Amino acid sequence: TPPSRLTRDQKVRQLTALREEIGDCTRCKLCQGRKTIVFGEGNPDADLMFVGEGPGADEDASGRPFVGRAGQLLDRMIVAMTLRREDVYIANVVKCRPPGNRTPESDEVATCGPFLIRQIEIIQPKVIVCLGAPAAQFLLGSKKPIGVLRGVAGRYHGAHVVATYHPAYLMRNEKAKPDVWADLKKAMALLGLTPPPKPK
Repeated sequence: TPPSRLTRDQKVRQLTALREEIGDCTRCKLCQGRKTIVFGEGNPDADLMFVGEGPGADEDASGRPFVGRAGQLLDRMIVAMTLRREDVYIANVVKCRPPGNRTPESDEVATCGPFLIRQIEIIQPKVIVCLGAPAAQFLLGSKKPIGVLRGVAGRYHGAHVVATYHPAYLMRNEKAKPDVWADLKKAMALLGLTPPPKPK
């Protein structure tokens, strides 16, 4: 049976309590190089949640997810979906920046992943868009590369999961843009949103 819907106030309280539980986290080795824990942000009542792999330098400095160049591209992707950043919730699999922006290691994901799961359980989104392989592999329980997982809709805690390329990959590989737009349109269909004629 699906969990009962939480009220917005309950979600805010539970997210606040979860952030307090994480505290000044030293549970894995990523704590050694980070400046700030990047918990996640957005609408606690969001129908759409974006999940990336981990914070980069801009995010580590600001404490906010997806605020650098990749974040600005994500903002444009959200607008193309006829939404605003404040309509969605954005989080990462790990909350601390991996050194040199490397991919989070399995022990780091195992330690920090449960906090993301709790965020998903609290927010109760209808659709989760995984940005990049680490997020998709974690939520779909797969080791397949993102090129195989992308666009494939799975389920996680009652939410539809749509995987696509990370915005940082998109900045280096513009030819992947049509693929990402196709994936985002799948997410929009699951949300009951009508895509605009052509993304800007």
